[in-house]
Amino acid sequence: MSDEENFQQGEAGSSYTYPMQAGNIKKNGYAMLRGFPCKVTEMTTCKAGKHGHAKATIIGVDIFTGRKYEDSCPTSHNMEIPFVKKQEYQLMNIADDNYLTLLLENGETKEDLKLPENELQMVEKLRSDFECQKDILISIIQAMGQEKMISYREIVN
Repeated sequence: MSDEENFQQGEAGSSYTYPMQAGNIKKNGYAMLRGFPCKVTEMTTCKAGKHGHAKATIIGVDIFTGRKYEDSCPTSHNMEIPFVKKQEYQLMNIADDNYLTLLLENGETKEDLKLPENELQMVEKLRSDFECQKDILISIIQAMGQEKMISYREIVN
């Protein structure tokens, strides 16, 4: 075997998150609640009690499914925070099977993103705007190895 073998490079699951003290998590930030990447909608803390630790109660909404999750943790303990990335790509095509063709910054195309199934009103408006030959930017949120279209806007020249 040669020195230049091709190995598939995998990503460790821990690379999707980083630790942060529960007391430092803020509303509208992100946190892993019950193992799901969530946008924090409520954050409350209660004072240290008889056993010494102040507790944080965090409520958030899963960024991919919209389900609500709640978790509590001592404020001095670390919680996992997902790396969340938002990007915009130009829309090139919408296939019959609801997959999007997007133009990347480097000129290549991305064809593995599907329209969100639970946002029918946005999808219908997007299809209508696309059929009217409008130039459209698709906003995508990425976290934990997943991605989802969250919105779009028309490119105004």
